[in-house]
Formats: sequence, C-alpha cells, structure tokens
Amino acid sequence: SQSRLSESVIAAACSRVGQRVLHVDRRNYYAGNWASFTFNGLLSWIEEYKAGQSEEAVREDWKEKLEEGEEALALSAMDTSISNLEVFCYGEVERCLLESSSVEEEEPVVASDEASPASGPDAGAEQTQPEGQEREVPSQAEETQGEVQQASPSPAERQPEPKKKITYTKIVKEGRRFNIDLVSKLMFSRGSLVDLLIKSNVSRYAEFKNVTRILTYRNGKVEQVPCSRADVFGSKQLTVVEKRMLMKFLTFCLDFEQHPEEYQDFSEHSFWDFLQTKKLTENLQHFILHSIAMVIPEVCTVEGLRATQHFLRCLGRYGNTPFLFPLYGLGEIPQCFCRMCAVFGGIYCLRHSVQCLVLDKESGKCKAVIDTHGQRISCSHFVVEDGYIGADQRKNTDSRQISRAVLITDRSILPSDSEQQVISLVTVPPVEPGGPLVRIIELCSSTMTCMLDTYLVHLTCSSASGSAQEDLAPVVSRLFHTPEESRGPTVLWALYFNMRDTSAVDRSSYDLPSNVHVCASPDTALGSDHSIKLAEAVFRQLLPDEEFCPPAPNPEDIIYDGDGPQGEGPGFEEAAPAEGAGAQGGESAGRQEGKEAVGEKKGAGDSVTPETGAGDEPSPTSDE
Repeated sequence: SQSRLSESVIAAACSRVGQRVLHVDRRNYYAGNWASFTFNGLLSWIEEYKAGQSEEAVREDWKEKLEEGEEALALSAMDTSISNLEVFCYGEVERCLLESSSVEEEEPVVASDEASPASGPDAGAEQTQPEGQEREVPSQAEETQGEVQQASPSPAERQPEPKKKITYTKIVKEGRRFNIDLVSKLMFSRGSLVDLLIKSNVSRYAEFKNVTRILTYRNGKVEQVPCSRADVFGSKQLTVVEKRMLMKFLTFCLDFEQHPEEYQDFSEHSFWDFLQTKKLTENLQHFILHSIAMVIPEVCTVEGLRATQHFLRCLGRYGNTPFLFPLYGLGEIPQCFCRMCAVFGGIYCLRHSVQCLVLDKESGKCKAVIDTHGQRISCSHFVVEDGYIGADQRKNTDSRQISRAVLITDRSILPSDSEQQVISLVTVPPVEPGGPLVRIIELCSSTMTCMLDTYLVHLTCSSASGSAQEDLAPVVSRLFHTPEESRGPTVLWALYFNMRDTSAVDRSSYDLPSNVHVCASPDTALGSDHSIKLAEAVFRQLLPDEEFCPPAPNPEDIIYDGDGPQGEGPGFEEAAPAEGAGAQGGESAGRQEGKEAVGEKKGAGDSVTPETGAGDEPSPTSDE
C-alpha cells in the first residue's frame, strides 16, 4: 500500500523478476508524500487537509470474510503525516484581480511600443495622439514610416521595459506550469538513486538537469561556494593562500582513509573541532562545514570526512556540481518505477485502500488482506507505509518532524551575471545557537516546476519548535521580502507544513507479522540513499535469491510471444507488408499494449519525456 519512492522501487523490483504485484494507494494521485502537484492541485491538497481528510470509501464489515483459524488486524484509516499547515498569500485576491485587470488594460499600449508595420496603422495613431501633436492626418505611407521610426529608437533612447507584476490571479491562471514537490531533495550524481536508475534502465523515463551552483548565507549576504578545482582557482572570494589551503584539505579528504594519523586523535571529537586544527581560515571552515560536508558542527569527525569525500567524488560526473534534479519535479521518480512495474505486469489501483490484514492464528503470518470494498485478496507478503500502522502496533516509535516551506518568488536569491537560468542549493547556518541548519533549493522555470519569471523555492530543516512556520520564518524574513518592501526577491505565495520523519524507527519497534514490511517516511537528508537502501533491504527479505532491479530490456530487444525470427525488413524500393499481417502484426499489437500500460501511468503525473537513452546514464539537459 502506498506509492512513495521505497514502495515503488520494491514493486518494480518484484515485478521485474516475475512476481505478481498489486499496488494500491488510498489517494487519487501517485507518490504519496513524494508527490508533485500543479499549483491548482496543491490548492486542492490543502483544502483536503483543512477538511480533515477526504471522505473514506464505504468500509464493509470484514468479520464475515474471516475463516476458521484466522483473525483480523485493523489498519489506520487516517493519514496524520502532515501537520501545522499554513498558507500565506501576499496580496488579497480582490486586490490581485484589480491589478491583473489594470495590467490587461495597459497591455495594448505596451504592445504598441514594440509594434511592427504588420501591426496595422492604428497602432501608430494610438502612439501619436497622447502626445498632443497638432498636424494633419498623414497618408498611410507616412504613417507606416512613423511607426518604423518609433519602433526602432536609438540605443541612447531605448528604455528597459518594466517587468510586469506577477499577481496571484496570474499564478492560478498559469497553475499547470508549476510542479511543486512535497519532499525537497536532490540526486547525488554517484548516489544510490542515480546508480539504481542507470542499472535498471528506469532512467529512460525521465530527464534531468544539473544543479548550477552551490551558495551559502554568511555575514548577512548570499555567496557562491567554490567546490570544484576550477571554482577554487577562479574564485574572487578567496585569497591565493586560502585557495592553496582549501585544495590541500580537499585532496586529503578524497582518500582520508589512507592517512589515519591525520584524524584518529579526533575520532571522539566533533568535525568542527577537527577543522579548527587544520589551519583553515574562518571563511574556509564555513564553506567546508555548511556547504560541502553539509553537516552540523557537532557531527563526529569521521562522519564529516565521509560526507566531504562523498561530495567530492560526485563532482564532475555530469557537471560542475555533484547534484542532478529531475525535470517536472522529484515526484516523477516514484512514477518512473511505477511505470516499470506496470510494464512487467504490476497492477495499480488509486483511491483504493486496505482496511485490515487477515492473520493465520497458528503461524502468526499475514495470509490475505481485506480492502475497503470488502474484497478479500490473498498475498504472501504485504509492504505498507508506516502511516497505515495503528497506535496499538507501535512500540516506542517516537518520530521526528521535518519543517518544510514552499515559496513562489519573482527573482533569484542571487541574480546571475548571465541570462542563463540557474538551479541553486543554498545552506543557511543556524540563525540562533542550537537552531536547525536550513537547506534551500531554488528552482527556475527551465526545470518545468514553475512559470516563466518566477522561482520555486523549497526550504527544509529538522523541526526544532514543532511548527514549520516558527522554524523557517526567521530565515525567510532574512533572505526574502514581501511586496510592500520592494527590495530583494519578493515572496508572492508561501506554504508552511510539518511532515513526519520515521526514518530512524527500527523494524523491531512494530508489533507486526514477519511477512509485513514497513517502509518509513522521507527523511531530512539531501539525497535519497535511505529510501533506496530500505527498498533493497525489504526486497532481500522477500526474495533473497533474486537480483535487485535487473536491467529492463530495451524495446528493440523484446521478442513477444508468437513472434518468429525477425528477418530483414523491406528495402527502400520494396513494398512494405500489409498492415497487421503476419508476425509484424503481432509485434505491433504487443508494442501497443505496452504503450497503453505506460500511457495510463504517465497520465497520473504531468508529462515525462523518456529521452535519456536506452539504459545509459541519465544525461542532464543543458541550459543553453
């Protein structure tokens, strides 16, 4: 039950090796808390939350479905993973409507400033009449000449066109251009998720972009972090001495295991204490701790060194930073694995849930489930998200909370010198001692996650106070501004919410049958390693002798049942066989059936273009 990342990977892996998979989800969309929404879809999701829950399906009496020697274990019907949801629209809807209508009235005048002769003579008349010139009506030729002269002012007279104001009405109207993730993460280029996408050939279902730059917030301003060799030597922020010091330390971190004498005395000390002994300037210590290792100061030395090493090893595989981001949002990744599962025979049912497990009293194992329509379904294993587990089956499962914020802004947090759109990762150290480290991911419109002239900003941190708005509002107020302040990036719309994090809960904390496998909710880490490792661990329990996610065959290599040996096709001047004739007809039908399975899944989320190659490494799309 549930189609989040871990569950989707498990379903795809089982289906790929020939297992029968039924994947149900009580929501009407894929990916659960990993989902991506259009702006209008997100508003509907918010309304459902405010309403308490969407109406549950009629629950049939399941007691009559039990046989002798069986007992039922009820599952939770309420999703409590989201809490403290708050929405802020800076500018009332009525005010936005007025602004929108005034902009629409002014549009013909603005358009006429750039009118060409093909726009007709009326445009020139509209331009000249407000100037109050007293002259006779010119001929059509003179009028056209005047238009050309006005449409081509000299460089000295050319004024920059004022940027149109983005209103809430405009955002709603362009809502389908947004793909807003509930979970904010990036993909390490040598992380377990990218390796799995390559190995399984699932990378063909998605496209990716490089994260363009890594930023940090220090001394009241946003700065770019030099992380690659080229960045270090080209940086204007570092002195020559600092460049040498940084390169020496990063070179050590690449193979720090070969030099234990350098750090073994600090194995019981924090990474921050270790950095202070390496003769690094305060500037370099900040960059390494918060933007390269991306750990808190209290983390142990070895863990900090491993994080730095992982960052460095991911550099250069696809670009100048270690990270990739999928076009159309992170919610596409679970859907890619759902698509693979469906292609190999998996069955998907949205708006469908399980109300109880049927347990065998003698063995204590789950032998069937009863869905919300009263239907009994036999199963050998049951994989479930932790949200379905009731309080009676939890033992000391104290979960943590993730604080999340989603902002729509009108400009980048650090404007780029070039016109190229950029994707930025920003780390903000704790605003107050003991506070959380805040991670910001800023996405531009070329990622297909927001409309043109806007940016989609995700903020994430471990919850310290219990409310996302209390945790993240101080960071938002330092880096962004409301429309009334008119300086810096302007926040047009904001959403705050908390999400439960059960990634640290051990399997033994649940009182469940041995063939019921629980998948944890998303964690606060930047990558998805925990979810992929969890999926592989569950798969090993289910099928210990099978390969985990073997490569899917390329479409041209598939031989369908009933197809004979493929001979040579007709030559250039030879006539092609009649449509639907012989073995070619069988192949066409088989391929069409495969496309329908993929097409139904593809309709669940916004469009994905599987053009990353047939199983090769995912190739990031250029920004050119």
